Amino acid sequence: MGERTLAIVKPGCLAEDHAGEVIQAYEAAGLRLAAARVERISAERAGELYAEHVQKPFFGELVEYMTSNPVLVIALEGEDAIAAVRAVNGATDPAEAEPGTLRYRLGDSVRRNAVHGSATAEDARRELALFFPELARG
Repeated sequence: MGERTLAIVKPGCLAEDHAGEVIQAYEAAGLRLAAARVERISAERAGELYAEHVQKPFFGELVEYMTSNPVLVIALEGEDAIAAVRAVNGATDPAEAEPGTLRYRLGDSVRRNAVHGSATAEDARRELALFFPELARG
């Protein structure tokens, strides 16, 4: 099974019908879909997801964007899943992302960068617990 992590297809990317492309990219990287669902997340849950940014000036805008429309939350598993998702996603700023990455291809800006991926094993456990508690493990 390997490692588990969370990815999210953000509101704009989902609304533009790129969910299949995102899932294909993760699967092509050797990851397996463990769970997925479309949902509209609450401001409280978005705040928990991005808690490390609470003191930053863009926090409110980020929460507002993440709650503006439905997202696709995805639990992925595989060898080095966290690093694999981050490599497929690319740099946070689409302008700095490597060609071929999801953020390079699908992101509009730093704030509307198409996808979210857990940064660390600790983040992955915390984030999975928010959306798929049955898959979170310590």
